[in-house]
Amino acid sequence: MNGADTAWIIVATALVLLMTLPGLALFYGGLVRARNVLSVFMHCYAIACLMSILWFVAGYSIAFGGGGTGYWGGLDKLLLSGVTADSLAGTLPEVLFFAFQMTFAIITPALIVGAYVERIGFGFVLLFSALWMLLCYAPVVHWVWGGGMLADGGIFGDTGVRDFAGGIVVHETAGIAALILAVFLGARRNQTTPPHNPGMVMMGAALLWVGWFGFNGGSQLAADGGAAMALTVTHISAATASLSWALWERIKFGKASLVGMVTGTIAGLASITPASGFVGPVEALIIGAVAGVLCQEAVTLIRNTLKIDDTLDVFAVHGVGGIFGTIMIAAFGAGSWAAQLGSLVIVAVFTVVVTVVLILVVRIITPLRVDEETEVNGLDLAVHGERAYDVSS
Repeated sequence: MNGADTAWIIVATALVLLMTLPGLALFYGGLVRARNVLSVFMHCYAIACLMSILWFVAGYSIAFGGGGTGYWGGLDKLLLSGVTADSLAGTLPEVLFFAFQMTFAIITPALIVGAYVERIGFGFVLLFSALWMLLCYAPVVHWVWGGGMLADGGIFGDTGVRDFAGGIVVHETAGIAALILAVFLGARRNQTTPPHNPGMVMMGAALLWVGWFGFNGGSQLAADGGAAMALTVTHISAATASLSWALWERIKFGKASLVGMVTGTIAGLASITPASGFVGPVEALIIGAVAGVLCQEAVTLIRNTLKIDDTLDVFAVHGVGGIFGTIMIAAFGAGSWAAQLGSLVIVAVFTVVVTVVLILVVRIITPLRVDEETEVNGLDLAVHGERAYDVSS
């Protein structure tokens, strides 16, 4: 065990949890109508709790167990069987590696929340998220990070896919699942209401930005120069994408908005995530500059051309960003084109199939969408019996 590595990953674990609670909750919560903000908070909080338990019970074993195959990790580490305070994963206590990866298992299904806010059943959120994490996310983690079929020595030969912190594992899977759910749900009845609290959106984005240092820097799994470089390129990409999004918005619409600028931040963070361990500051500048424009155009394509109500643009920002960053690894010569593109396709097909099957099954058990009256009145009061704001008090 290395004390410095352990101390850094303890901090990184806390930072990644900060991304969901409260970062993502505030970011998403500020973007919806006032009558739905608590439902968004509830979705993020409940998912964080449920995924933690399920990662402990089976998710970690499916992803990182040693008793499986190239397709899954097996069941030898159910309930952390055999993992003690003295067990090591590299230079880290294995229980810390488990906890760090648990925070990734929390935020990935939580990202999907942005696609279905304001109209989805709470029971569906919990059951779908639980099954999706175990049957879609955890196997993909094994394929890429757990020594599975997409890693070095797998189906792409000695040089497998390069995905430093989750461009494929987190952002592609969550983005595609979000898009599919949005298609199945259909559009909201009221799509014209602006974000109820842009200030809350900015605070959430700022917390995500800070937390992303743990997300990418922690993925080095060591306190060394690689972690420092990953942290640095993460910051440069985020800053550049924020400005390129705002500039492109100004060119197109005559004004640069706060919500637009901080959405650009998230686009830059998602895009640098897979590449953060393989590129330098100049490449990060390029990735961020392109991401701010590319993801903004993806928003326009999905909203206006395809008419899909991915409410908070999960696929356009996270999905497109993660895919773009994964491709840029090969473009900058840090990975093979066959492994990068092939892995993107394989994971995309797998995610589509698993997500569609889960939606079809889970909606038989619990309603996918709330009724019209609940949607009109807002999920906060109708589903959870609370209001975020009491203007008379």
